Amino acid sequence: MNRKGWAILMRSKMKPTTTTTNQHLFNKLPISNEVGLTKPSSQGNQFSQNPSSSMQNPERELKVVQASMHSSISTSKTDIIDSVLNDFSEGYFSLSIQKRQELLLVLAREYDVNRTQVRELIHQYLGLEPPVGEKGQASGLDESLLSAFYRTERNLRHALQPKYEILFERLNTHPGGLKFLTILRADLLSMLAKENIASLRALDSYLKEKLATWLSPAALELHHITWDDSASLLEKIVAYEAVHPISNLLDLKRRLGVGRRCFGYLHPAIPGEPLIFIEVALLKNVAQTIQEVLWDDPPTPESEASCALFYSISSTQPGLAGINLGKFLIKRVIELVKRDMPHVSTFATLSPIPGYMQWLLSKLASQSKLAESEAGYTPHMSDGRSGSTFRENILHPEEEAALMELSE
Repeated sequence: MNRKGWAILMRSKMKPTTTTTNQHLFNKLPISNEVGLTKPSSQGNQFSQNPSSSMQNPERELKVVQASMHSSISTSKTDIIDSVLNDFSEGYFSLSIQKRQELLLVLAREYDVNRTQVRELIHQYLGLEPPVGEKGQASGLDESLLSAFYRTERNLRHALQPKYEILFERLNTHPGGLKFLTILRADLLSMLAKENIASLRALDSYLKEKLATWLSPAALELHHITWDDSASLLEKIVAYEAVHPISNLLDLKRRLGVGRRCFGYLHPAIPGEPLIFIEVALLKNVAQTIQEVLWDDPPTPESEASCALFYSISSTQPGLAGINLGKFLIKRVIELVKRDMPHVSTFATLSPIPGYMQWLLSKLASQSKLAESEAGYTPHMSDGRSGSTFRENILHPEEEAALMELSE
């Protein structure tokens, strides 16, 4: 085994084949300990990845971290912003789960929109009554009145922005800040899963919108992941595979080898870590079961493949939940495969739909009972099949019969 193989094998924690592992990864807190983000390093103010460093520092008091958070929002001195943001991020990672929750509540409530100011500006705006012409349009407005409108509108737009937007914007441009924001939102989601607090929900919604803008497909790099990539990146593929866990090194190499493709979205602010990745199998025909894909040995020669089967897609950042990067990733991959392999004309997926079989069988059973009750009235359709106003022809008769026979 080569050095890369040993590195991945020794440093990765191979996930067991259980559906609960990834949910455990999402729910476990503090999240900073999962990803190893703790104290900023001396090189470039980056957040260093040292899982043990959090144990070397005593937990900071909440008020100290809250003060650094306030400074991160209120300071206007550009020469100290990086230092202040580093203090805040370091302090945040040192807090316990309970203290983090208290801090996020402070952020959501005390740095929200100033509604008193908003009400005053609305009242002021409604007090500006321009003369209207015959068609209801403003006419003959002098420049001073227009200036009053523009000024009030500008002030109103500014007042409707919560103060925590400043913190988000500054962290987004700070080294390591985007990753920190995804961790902060993961903490928010964990809190909201336990208790639905309106102010936290508003904070989460605002941060989600910001992340969706900063992580738009135009800002992401589509990367073809291969065995030649760094061991650290391949470790993340093993760790974050959420659909069909990678059992060993041979399994990983097979998924990156002949007849297989793996693509991921990367962002320059989070180097070496795909935000989401998808696995593709190149086959002669659409596979009927996932076993055909996972244990296709030897794989189909790529020159003979006519089908690209998407069999696994995994997100690596719990804090990006609800931001639909998968749709854009699939579209980009289809375009790339079509360009590089024109002979591939069929694109399909074996993605499981939990509960689908039970739903389908119950639907067919109810349709069968409906047909029996309407046995005396069976109008014919244009294609020769019988039906009624209420009956849904979900499957062809022969398909329905075969499925019901198998279920019995």
